[in-house]
Parts: sequence; C-alpha cells; structure tokens
Amino acid sequence: MYTRNGNIQQDDQGQLAIDGNLVLGDNGPIILPPNAIASFGSDGTLSVTPDDGDVTATMDIDRLKLVDIPVANLAKNPEGMLITADGVPAQRDENIKVSGGFLEGSNVSAVSEMMSSIAMNRQFEAQIKMMKTAEDISDAGNRLLRGS
Repeated sequence: MYTRNGNIQQDDQGQLAIDGNLVLGDNGPIILPPNAIASFGSDGTLSVTPDDGDVTATMDIDRLKLVDIPVANLAKNPEGMLITADGVPAQRDENIKVSGGFLEGSNVSAVSEMMSSIAMNRQFEAQIKMMKTAEDISDAGNRLLRGS
C-alpha cells in the first residue's frame, strides 16, 4: 500500500505507523530505538540521534521507499489505501524528495467552495427569473400589438 499521508506516529513498541498501518522501510517495519530523536532526510533516510543530543552518535536505521506511480496505474483497495492497479510493487524513484516537519494539506477550503457554489446557484436562479420576466414582457407586448 502507498500513501501521501506523512502523519507518522510511533506506537508503544517503537514501530512507526500511519493511521494504524505500519510504515515499511527497506528492511521491513521501521522500529525506533527507545529514547532516540528521529529525523528523515530528503531521500527518505531515517536517522536517529540519542536523546543526549550527541550528533556524533547519529546513525541511519532505515529508508522509506519513495515512489512515483503514474496516475493510470493507481487504484484504491477496499480500505481506501492506494495500490498499484497491476499489483506489481512500484520501484523506488531517486528523484522523489521528502521534507521533514511538513504535512501536505488540501489546497481547497470545503466551506468556501460550498459558499461559492451556493452563490453561483442563486445567481443562476436570478438569471432564469430575469429571462422568464423578459419573456413575459415580450409576450405582453406582442398581445398589445395584436390588439387582443
């Protein structure tokens, strides 16, 4: 399974998970050592530093598999997670980068889009009403010209 969700949490056993699904690295599920400070490099490498802050003791423990799956080959499984449509695992793409400390969010506000949709609907209804009024005025003018 694949995701763009970067909200990674650590469970009681030190395993990294997203929405309850384990995060897999090159070596299987990623497990952090106790009392370590973790950080991701732009290439997905997970490094840990002891909680005493000794950066000379920093070590790489695993690496995320960063992929770029063509939209035509994306599908969702019954749980709503992304999978490859052909079932073949995606290959690592060295050009993909991650930014630690950031979460991707929506660029659309559902509330403002709903308000915009309501406003457009009201504007449409007003235009239809004006067209109906113009038609009624035209019909009345035609009746006057015919003298009926």
